[in-house]
Amino acid sequence: MKLSQRITHLTPGGNDGWDVFYRARRMISEGHAITELTIGEHDIRTDPSILQAMDLSARQGHTGYAMVPGTDLLRDTVAARVQARTGVTTTRRNVLITPGGQAALFAAHVAVCNPGDVGLFLDPYYATYPGTIRGAGAIARPVQTTAEDAFQPRAERIDEAAEGAVSLLINTPNNPTGVTYSRQTLEEIAEVCRRRDLWLISDEVYDTQVWEGDHISPRSLPDMVERTLVVGSMSKSHAMTGSRCGWIVGPEDVISHLINLATHTTYGVPGFIQDAASFALTAGVAMEEEIAAPFRRRRAKAVEILAAQNTVGLVPAQGAMYLMLDIRATGQSGEGFANALLDTHAIAVMPGESFGDTAAGHIRVAMTIDDERFASALQTICNFASELSDRRAAE
Repeated sequence: MKLSQRITHLTPGGNDGWDVFYRARRMISEGHAITELTIGEHDIRTDPSILQAMDLSARQGHTGYAMVPGTDLLRDTVAARVQARTGVTTTRRNVLITPGGQAALFAAHVAVCNPGDVGLFLDPYYATYPGTIRGAGAIARPVQTTAEDAFQPRAERIDEAAEGAVSLLINTPNNPTGVTYSRQTLEEIAEVCRRRDLWLISDEVYDTQVWEGDHISPRSLPDMVERTLVVGSMSKSHAMTGSRCGWIVGPEDVISHLINLATHTTYGVPGFIQDAASFALTAGVAMEEEIAAPFRRRRAKAVEILAAQNTVGLVPAQGAMYLMLDIRATGQSGEGFANALLDTHAIAVMPGESFGDTAAGHIRVAMTIDDERFASALQTICNFASELSDRRAAE
């Protein structure tokens, strides 16, 4: 019996690029003490007040089938939040609640890509992006960014790749690089989308984690509201990763079709989780800043540590909970460095190659352990890189 190509070709070759992460987890299960700087999981858990709202909703009976598009309350709350932050008129008819941002990314591509269409995405990329596009039946085509451009996308590269494409997926603030796209970058991307008639799928799950500059939603740019689908989530902004609550914001007609898709796939999000999300969003900016604060502190400390040495380079850390570090001076690949670091110092990081070809020679460090241990681990990484670089120079 054969499986469909759609399912067997999600990750060609069967490798999703996370071998170092899986090896670290196996070592932990065997009893080894590993410092994990791999995935974007907060070291604090969901705020007790959010959990209390969730518990109260469940105990009051909101445990049955919820409305498939999302509750009116949460859709209205998301719409109000988006409108306040972008200035773009947004109502519940522009919002679909989804089981997390990943489901939203998949649904968005199903909405705009026919089988065999080309969906563009930027390299480096979050690990699920190409598989998500392939899962929607489309052809995943990467568009390279470069370390020399601080991983800001170039419009001419997107334009060159756009022949036959129907969509472009972007992510700012960016995972894995930590770069926030400038207004100029986004305006140039928007111009290519308009000229090439591309749908723009904008992953904005890190919009509350901006350390330098401003978060700009491309939906707010001229003539982009009708060709942009925005993906949002409670996971990063409110440390609700396990609650699986996200959304898509887009044109009314697209949302109506996506509601039909949800009816035939996920059938909505539990009502008590949606009520907790509504509570969390109405708690305001103060809660979001509290959850972002540890990453802001650790980012500042990282800048200080990295400024005191000259082996490891820092890609501009402007947003999100990650650092992208350039370790090419060691002569190692990102994968080689990450494996050696795990073996010699029991520190687990993600190789840049896990996120695409253009991040080769880099590692991604998640700022997701307490301040003191994070600073110590980062100093160890720098010292290890210096040792490798010195050894290389002596050969």
